[in-house]
Amino acid sequence: MTYATQKLYEEKVFKDPVHRYIHVRDRVIWDLIGTREFQRLRRIKQLGTTYLTFHGAEHSRFTHSLGVYEIIRRMVDDVFSGRPEWNNEDRLLALCAGLLHDVGHGPFSHTFEKIFNLDHEEFTRYIIEGNTEINKILKRVGEDFPEKVAAIIAKTSPNKLVTSMISSQIDADRMDYLLRDAYYTGVSYGNFDMERLLRVMRPRPDGIVIKQSGMHAVEHYLISRYQMYWQVYFHPVSRSAEAILTGILKRAKDLHKDGYQFNYVPVHFSSLFEGKIDLEEYVKLDESVLLYYFQAWQEEDDEILRDLCTRFLNRKLFKFVDFKAETDTDQIMLLSKLFEEIGLDPKYYLIRDIMSDEAYDYFRYGEEESKKPILLLLANGEIKEISRRSDLVEGITGKKLTDSKLFYPHDLIYYSQPNDVKKKIIEIIEGMAGNTK
Repeated sequence: MTYATQKLYEEKVFKDPVHRYIHVRDRVIWDLIGTREFQRLRRIKQLGTTYLTFHGAEHSRFTHSLGVYEIIRRMVDDVFSGRPEWNNEDRLLALCAGLLHDVGHGPFSHTFEKIFNLDHEEFTRYIIEGNTEINKILKRVGEDFPEKVAAIIAKTSPNKLVTSMISSQIDADRMDYLLRDAYYTGVSYGNFDMERLLRVMRPRPDGIVIKQSGMHAVEHYLISRYQMYWQVYFHPVSRSAEAILTGILKRAKDLHKDGYQFNYVPVHFSSLFEGKIDLEEYVKLDESVLLYYFQAWQEEDDEILRDLCTRFLNRKLFKFVDFKAETDTDQIMLLSKLFEEIGLDPKYYLIRDIMSDEAYDYFRYGEEESKKPILLLLANGEIKEISRRSDLVEGITGKKLTDSKLFYPHDLIYYSQPNDVKKKIIEIIEGMAGNTK
C-alpha cells in the first residue's frame, strides 16, 4: 500500500455545525491537517471584521477549509464514484486541493493583501510548493504532486473537472462559505438545499453539470448567494471596521517609511514594509499578531495611529453615508479640503468604499472576463446554459450589485467643538444623504 492510498486504522471525525460530521480516512489528509501551516488557519477569521457586526461570526478559515474538503469528499465518494466520466485517480488531488485552497490567506485577509500588495493565492502556491510541512507531505504522494495541487487552486491545471469542483460558479468553496457564514452570522439568507445540489451534480471532462431536475435547487443557491452579499458581505458596519483597519495598516506603513520611531516596534512587519516578505515570516503572521500590535499602538505618540487602534479594538467605528460616484465627486473633494482645515487627514478619516458583485454571469464570445456558465444536463442528453431554461436566473444574469459608501468619524465632527468649517462639513454630508434617499 502506497502513502497515497493509505487509510487510517480508524476514521477520524470533526463535529461540525454545518455538515454534522467531517470524515477523514485518508492518511494524507490527516497529516496535512496537522501541519503548522494548516493549523495557522485557526487563527485567521473567515469573515475578517464581520464579527464586529454579527457577533457570532468568529469562525476561522480552518473550519471553512475542513468544510470544503468534506463537500469534495462527498462529491467524489458518494456522487461521482463509479461513473465513467470520473477518474478515481483524481480523488486525492481533489481532496487535497479542497483542503488547502485557502492556506495562503493572511490575517484579516483581503484588507491585509490590499495594503501590502499581496495575493493569497500566490502564497497558497508558495506554501504548497515551498519548504513547508505541507510540501513534504504532498511530495510523499509524488514528486510532482505539490505542483498538481497548486495548479488546481491557481486554475491553471489541464484538469478542468477537478478545478471546477474547487472554483466555479457552483463549487464546494462557495457552498460551504454560504452555509457556514449564514450559520455563524445567525441569518437565514445563505441557506440552500446542498443535499439536493450534490445529488444532481454530474461529472464531465470540462466541469460539473447539473441535472435538469435540479434546476430549482440551483436557483435557490444563486438567490441565497445574492442575498448574502447584500445582507452580510456588503454590510456597512463591517466595511466601516475594514476602513479603520485599512487606516491602521496604512498609517503604520507610512510612519515606517518616514522613519518614525515606534514605541512598540513592529518587528513582524519589517519585511512587509520593505515589500520583500519571505515565506517563513508570512506563515508566522496571524490575527493574534496584528491584534497585539493594535493593543500596544494605543500608547503610540502618533495621534492618528493611536486613535485608529483605539477605535478598532473598542468598536468606535466610522459612520457612513451613501454617495453616487457619478455626481458626488466634487463634494467629496471639497470634504477632503475641509477635513484638512479641521486637522483630520482625509487619507485616514474620509474613506470611499465601492463594493460590487455579480449574482450570476457566464462566458460570452469576446468578453474574456465573463465566467464559465452553470450548465444543465437535459433528459435527452443535451447541455444548456441555465439562464436559457430558468426565467429567474435569466433575470439576474449579468446584473452587477454595486454599493458606494463614504465613511467618516461622526464623533469628531458632530460632537466636538463646533465651528464654521464643521458646519459646512455637516451640511455637505447631510445633503449627500438626502440625495440618495
